[in-house]
Amino acid sequence: MGMSSDNVIGLVLALSSSIFIGSSFIIKKIGLLKAATNGNRAATGGHSYLYEPRWWVGMSSMVIGEIANFAAYAFAPAILVTPLGALSIIVSAILAHFILKEKLHIFGVLGCALCVVGSTTIVLHAPHERNIHSVKEVWQLATEPAFIVYSCWVVGLVLVLIFRFARSHGQSHMIIYIGICSLTGSITVMSVKALAIALKLTFEGMNQFIYFQTWFFTLVVIGCCLLQINYLNKALDTFNTAVVSPVYYVMFTTFTIIASIIMFKEWDTQSGSQIATELCGFVTILSGTFLLHKTKDMGNKPAEISDPSGPQVQLTNNTKSPDRSEI
Repeated sequence: MGMSSDNVIGLVLALSSSIFIGSSFIIKKIGLLKAATNGNRAATGGHSYLYEPRWWVGMSSMVIGEIANFAAYAFAPAILVTPLGALSIIVSAILAHFILKEKLHIFGVLGCALCVVGSTTIVLHAPHERNIHSVKEVWQLATEPAFIVYSCWVVGLVLVLIFRFARSHGQSHMIIYIGICSLTGSITVMSVKALAIALKLTFEGMNQFIYFQTWFFTLVVIGCCLLQINYLNKALDTFNTAVVSPVYYVMFTTFTIIASIIMFKEWDTQSGSQIATELCGFVTILSGTFLLHKTKDMGNKPAEISDPSGPQVQLTNNTKSPDRSEI
């Protein structure tokens, strides 16, 4: 099945996003290691990394990556863009192997290979992006009964998790914080997609900012992002990053694809075999992601574990997360 030109643009943006985001972790870590020799480590509350140019280069790389990812949603369906986020983990694992000398274990290599195979499968079978000529069309899709039911379910569940369980069980059950982030994330991505389409159309000469719908989607993006950052910080602060990252990635991607299928009806134009192939690709990426994270520290000698590192500090018996500057 041939890819549409919009899908190709979306694919290129999503891939470049993964490269920038994957590299940003490594550049930031180099900055954190350098800063640790000059002052307090980030993990102990120090902020000397703010004076380290390399840390800022890493942050800039992450911002560029996020902008590219945002733009990708204007061109390609979420079912194609979201799973490709796993490739940033590969970029960061490979760069860590060569630059930081954090050895990539044989299972890590297998994890990378699985992510690549899964991504390729999804890319080759992804549905075409539907042609949208106004943000009002996105609004119509968002206000259809099926998506309203999904949105109400998400809002209800998030409120229950925040007000009923977060305070009492949040510190002991990682799934509560990550559940809040993942459920909110699926709504964020749908709003990001609407906003990206609005910007794309505006640049093409059809101003979408005259419609209240565009501003509504903008407010939803800002609100949801703040909520996600807050609870992701709590999760990273309480639990080991090596566990938080893959679980969050799996839940976030799953809910986003469900939301996208309900809202944009991307599977309506596809055959059963194409849908099955996409699901196989998705499961393959998930397997690769888990394998990469689970075996991330296997190649490192215990001596390296005490290194004053930042976001990806190697942890053994300790279940506390490292520094939260990683998000």
